[in-house]
Amino acid sequence: MLSEEDFAHWQTYGYVVVREAIPAEAARRLLDFAWDFQGLDPDRPDSWYEDRPFRSELDQQLHVYGFVEAYHHQLLWDSRQSQRVYDAFVDVWDCEELWVTQDRLNLNPPNVRNRDRALIEPTDRGFDIDLHWDIDTTLGVPPQRVQGIIALNDTKPESGGFQCCPELFRRFEEWKLGQPADRDPIRPAVDRAEFPVVRPDLHPGDLLIWNGLLAHGVARNTSADQVRAVQYLSMMPALEEHAKLRKSRVESWRHLRTPRWNRTLVGDPVLHESKRYPTATLNELGSRLLGLSSWHATETDPDTGEATGELTDTATKTATATEPGEEAACAVSA
Repeated sequence: MLSEEDFAHWQTYGYVVVREAIPAEAARRLLDFAWDFQGLDPDRPDSWYEDRPFRSELDQQLHVYGFVEAYHHQLLWDSRQSQRVYDAFVDVWDCEELWVTQDRLNLNPPNVRNRDRALIEPTDRGFDIDLHWDIDTTLGVPPQRVQGIIALNDTKPESGGFQCCPELFRRFEEWKLGQPADRDPIRPAVDRAEFPVVRPDLHPGDLLIWNGLLAHGVARNTSADQVRAVQYLSMMPALEEHAKLRKSRVESWRHLRTPRWNRTLVGDPVLHESKRYPTATLNELGSRLLGLSSWHATETDPDTGEATGELTDTATKTATATEPGEEAACAVSA
């Protein structure tokens, strides 16, 4: 999927853009779904700021940032089980046996009124939506982490959205040698004249994949009436031997439960998606990317005795209901 130039850009600057990884029309349908799921009218900006109850401080922050708490709709799964999307992540990981994250959408209107970022108290260290890393960059051997988004509409300078610091990624080893021992491990203190922050140009259906070592964030939406809209979507090497995690993923899909891999996934406060939609239909690729079917056909059908690779009832029952491990990076980061 990636050309030699694409792969060189990925290795050098920490991100790559795959044009129209899903059809532009599919991206527009997802955008329509995001509006409908939240009960917002794209033609009536006042509806974007209607009062709503917040269950917690985190809930309010997620509203400010524009998160859409739907994880399992068929349209979301259509993107996840797209061959072009999968092939791009195969190239990035150099691995065919992958799992896909069960993540959400983002629909970020202009950051004013009850979506004003000033409502979120700033901190001196740690996570900053404007620019941050997804991993502890002070570790001697940082973990491998990959994230991605699919654009649902055109990016425009004033509508904000994904931004990153590719020159810092390229010169990271050189840069960190001059930094103090007690530097912030996830928030870079850099001169933006020397290390410019850029906003990749994205169009409906474009997939952007980035390395966890790439400092990135989300620019404020300063427009008068535009929105920034994306689907969060990433993949990572499958952990089929992790029975608890596999069971959690499959049951989350089957019953439209709020995924448990990230504490910022909180479910919709008005009407949970499990009360709105049926279970999404998976193709063969989607079944493997979820973990319902194995990449290795070692499990057998109890009726026929043939190898199917599907997660059987026996395999399900051996997994306890304890909290599964974290799948991937924090979804708030982009």
